[in-house]
Amino acid sequence: MADLATYGGTFGAGSLAWGVLVDGFSPDRWDVLGAAVCLVGVAVIMYAPRNAS
Repeated sequence: MADLATYGGTFGAGSLAWGVLVDGFSPDRWDVLGAAVCLVGVAVIMYAPRNAS
């Protein structure tokens, strides 16, 4: 399940980057904040301490 959540967060931020680089979209601060929240969520999921089972 963590893999899907990580993919989703990365996809959200990547979509914004694609819009800026390819489509010429100009994000406002809320777009950037939302992408940052997605990436923080990815970091929490990826680096959370887990028991090896």
